[in-house]
Amino acid sequence: MKKIKTKLKKPKVIVLSGYGLNCEEETKFAFDSVGGIADIVHINDLIAKPKILSEYQIMAFPGGFSYGDDTGSGKAYANKLKNHLALELKEFLNRDTLIIGICNGFQILTNLEILPGALTYNKNGKYIDRWVDLKIEGESPWLLNSLGIKNISLPVAHGEGCYIIDEKKYKEMKKNKQIAFTYTKGEICNFQNLEKNPNGAIHDIAGVLGYNGRVLGMMPHPERAMFYYHSPLWQMKKIKGNLKKEGDGILLFKNAINYFKNK
Repeated sequence: MKKIKTKLKKPKVIVLSGYGLNCEEETKFAFDSVGGIADIVHINDLIAKPKILSEYQIMAFPGGFSYGDDTGSGKAYANKLKNHLALELKEFLNRDTLIIGICNGFQILTNLEILPGALTYNKNGKYIDRWVDLKIEGESPWLLNSLGIKNISLPVAHGEGCYIIDEKKYKEMKKNKQIAFTYTKGEICNFQNLEKNPNGAIHDIAGVLGYNGRVLGMMPHPERAMFYYHSPLWQMKKIKGNLKKEGDGILLFKNAINYFKNK
């Protein structure tokens, strides 16, 4: 009997937690609010039952300070994954799945060598907490949209957000549309007279892509920009009458869920 293909109505998302990751609740909320089913799973529980990964279509590494950044941001958490879940991560990536790493999660993905490059200390040596303007550069299920949006604004909060990559690899990534976002001078910077690239990232890179765009790593926090009133400019936009009802961050989560819903 021929099987009838049915669309996946509620894609499942595994949001990793444990050892200092602290944005799991916000990340779960973001996916749930756009039609996904997100579960927060401690890394130790995943190690104990690694086969549960087969139940999920999306994996999220949220932001935070895993292991207190004591051995460098994301390194210790990445080593735990390498030591206990290397095979399962490889199998997950070999399927038609999506992965996102946000801030500390991005650092974890580079330390796992799932994404190229590395993240080091901000150019001023200080922790940065502010909003930035981003230009959407890459091609990815995470970045697809039918609205023609090219620029978004999101918050950053990090001490090691300076992305570095050698020039040869950068040119290759640029050619292959693997640069997800670059810092740009936009409405946030112009309104508050801020520099566009606060951490000194090479070529203003704020996020990168891997595995044909299925893996996204980014320093800004889309889960902290889900609603219009998250933006520091919302009052001004309200007065001018050009206030959007949704925050810029919601777009990424919608794209990820719709990637599976529309199959």
